[in-house]
Amino acid sequence: MPPSATDQPKRIDTALRMAVEALGNLPESSPRIEAEILLAQATGRSRTQLLAWPERTLDAEQDAVLAQLLQRRLNGEPIAYIRGWQSFWSFDLRVTPDTLIPRPETELLVETTLDLLEASSTPHIADLGTGSGAIAAALALERPNWQLIATDRSYAALRVARENFAALDLQRIELVETDWLNAFADASLDAILSNPPYIAGTDPHLERGDLRFEPRQALTPEGDGLDAIRVIAAEAARCLRPGGLIAVEHGFDQGESARAIFTARGLARVETRQDLARLDRITLGYR
Repeated sequence: MPPSATDQPKRIDTALRMAVEALGNLPESSPRIEAEILLAQATGRSRTQLLAWPERTLDAEQDAVLAQLLQRRLNGEPIAYIRGWQSFWSFDLRVTPDTLIPRPETELLVETTLDLLEASSTPHIADLGTGSGAIAAALALERPNWQLIATDRSYAALRVARENFAALDLQRIELVETDWLNAFADASLDAILSNPPYIAGTDPHLERGDLRFEPRQALTPEGDGLDAIRVIAAEAARCLRPGGLIAVEHGFDQGESARAIFTARGLARVETRQDLARLDRITLGYR
């Protein structure tokens, strides 16, 4: 049980210790770090300030807010949704339950694109299923001259992405509400990127941990998890210009299947790249 708010002023170090204890049995958590994050949010102080002034006390409102935040976390709600943001690449992004929480593995898609496309060129690039806008934002910050179009079929997700782009002063990114490549003309893109839903519909992880709180349509297309990749690959040759790049993220055990899908659609120079854990993570090809 989380510590409850009391009338007795509570020192910061005491509140932190109690929060760590409360979070200690939560699966897949980092009790100390999460306790500091929640206490910082409850008090409006930075984690550094909390550690520098452990003798300071919480007022009644701060104590009550901390108890509420702890209860949300103990119910399994992800830290990113509780605090409302998540770090990605070199910046922070606003996230809500309407968007997937950006994960470090997706940074490989950004790195791959930066590696493969000419820095000085002005390619037209589609980030399909942009969610919070993580991929498009990272590329726009690294390559201001690139022409980026961020799409999603969720208006709520696009609203979050728009707020993130504004906060990062990325005014050139175009946002389009569409399902995958439906809105794009023939031979209109130099690159297609996506972190699509790829978890199989029967995967038990969908009912565990953080995934329970994330939008299901952003996690799984149901079935074997590959339908979104199939749809994107089927339209890629139509939308890409000659020599255009397609790169998608997928599960660690889906590299072979993704390569087969790309090859069957006539894409060339198909390969899979691995993440830092040496697991298949990105499959790419060219028109």
